[in-house]
Amino acid sequence: MTKSSLSDQELWAEVTAGDCNAFVVLYNRHWSKLHQTAYFYLKDKSIAEEIVHDIYVVLWDRREFLKIKNFRSYIHVTARYHVFKKLKAAKTSPIDYVEAYTENKSEITASEITEKLLQEDFETELNSYLEKLPKRCAEIFFLSRVKHLVNREIAELLGISKFTVENQITHALKYIRTQINLKSA
Repeated sequence: MTKSSLSDQELWAEVTAGDCNAFVVLYNRHWSKLHQTAYFYLKDKSIAEEIVHDIYVVLWDRREFLKIKNFRSYIHVTARYHVFKKLKAAKTSPIDYVEAYTENKSEITASEITEKLLQEDFETELNSYLEKLPKRCAEIFFLSRVKHLVNREIAELLGISKFTVENQITHALKYIRTQINLKSA
C-alpha cells in the first residue's frame, strides 16, 4: 500500500511517529489549497507561500505534541488564523500609518494620545495576568479574546474539545477578575 492511498489521519499518525515521507504526502496533498486560500485573502503569492510553509514547519516541529483529530480542518483553521494574523499586522503596520497620513491631520490630539496610552497600559496589565496562568489556559484566552476565534475554531486548532476551551476561558476570566479586584481593593 502506498502512502498516497492513506487517509490524512493515517498519514498524520505516521508523521507523529517521525515518518517524513508521510509528511511530504500530506504537504503535497494540501499545499495548493492552502496557498489558494491564503492568496485569496492576501493577494500576494509570496506571502501566501510563506504562510503555508510556516504552517508546515510548525506542524513538523510540534508533531509529537499536536493531537489532531481532523487534519484537513486543523490546517485550514491554522491557515485562516495565520492569514488573519498577517492582515492584522499589516493593518497596524507603521508603514500603513505613514501612507495613510494626510496633511490635514498634522497634529495628534491629546485625547488620542491618552487613549493610546490607556490601551497600552491595559495590554501590559492583561499580559502580566496571562503570564501567571498555565500556558495552555493563557493561549486559549488569547486566541478567544485577542484573536477573536470562536471556541470551535480554538478547539480544532489545538486539537482539544470545545468544552475544554470553554472551561479554560472561564478559568482565565475568573482569575483576571480576581486580580483586578485585588488591585482595586
